[in-house]
Amino acid sequence: MSRDEQTHALSDVLDDLEQSLHGETIALAEVVDSLGRSSFAGLMLAFSLVSTSPASAIPGITAVVAALVFILVVQMIAGRETVWLPDIITRRRLSTDTLGKGVDWLRKPVGFVERLLQPRLTFLFHRPWRWLPLVLIMALTLFMPFMEIVPTSGSIASAVIALFAASLLTRDGVLALLSLGLLSILPVAIYLWS
Repeated sequence: MSRDEQTHALSDVLDDLEQSLHGETIALAEVVDSLGRSSFAGLMLAFSLVSTSPASAIPGITAVVAALVFILVVQMIAGRETVWLPDIITRRRLSTDTLGKGVDWLRKPVGFVERLLQPRLTFLFHRPWRWLPLVLIMALTLFMPFMEIVPTSGSIASAVIALFAASLLTRDGVLALLSLGLLSILPVAIYLWS
């Protein structure tokens, strides 16, 4: 993968997500199919970005994103080649208008962030190094449904997950370390915020 392709990896996820939007609602299964069933990082990024955007105002979206990310992380740790999600989750339908607004809202910050990313410290994306952030993200997802009680805390948690997913897509170890640092201080920050 060339450097140019890597720096557009985040925009590509948004493009794929936007192209999947048709009709008034869309099933999560359609989103998964459009992003690719072998793109764990792309799916993790898309789901967590939705939860950081204005779409997070949809009741229960933080819990759904937490469940999706938990399932993806477990499969990544287990070394699965393709994504499996239970029907009870993939049948859930979301408003295409709300998701579209969320994608539009994310374009500018994603474009800015992409200019800063490049492959660095890529050894962090090989076993056993990548297991630590994956296990921490898995633990975070267990608390995310409860974060809906504290306004914006679920969005903050989703943003940290999005940073890690972006680091996986771009192979940027510096971003992975930043997301790990934020992940370690997130519980304290949410406690102090509430």
